[in-house]
Amino acid sequence: MMDEAAFAEVIKRVPFSAHLRFEIKEMGKERVVVHAVIKPEYCTAGGTAHGGFLMALADFTGACGAFQVLPPEAKTTTTIESKTNMMGAIPVGSTLVATATPLHVGRRTSVWVTRVESAEGKLASVTTQTQMAI
Repeated sequence: MMDEAAFAEVIKRVPFSAHLRFEIKEMGKERVVVHAVIKPEYCTAGGTAHGGFLMALADFTGACGAFQVLPPEAKTTTTIESKTNMMGAIPVGSTLVATATPLHVGRRTSVWVTRVESAEGKLASVTTQTQMAI
């Protein structure tokens, strides 16, 4: 687990996450958990979470994991591939819980799978992304 200063450093490196009000709950080499509340401006028609918002949440969550497994000589990480499957509509006002776990950790890349669910456990999306150490 990381302390509040470490969480703040990640948010500082990725200011877009602060704009979207992502909240890191847990961050380690084996699991990252990030929460986000769906605001009306993050929605599509019908008042449900926009796919782009779900993808941004998943990308940030997986990148936080990749940041934890960087080799000593690397400074940061970048997404080089991402695929998202949308599974269910989650309404405005709901809290989303994104949980990323590593599928593969190598010398230059890591692959993370992120499940985005409502706080009640309804699956919204699943994202698989490849991160490269730079």
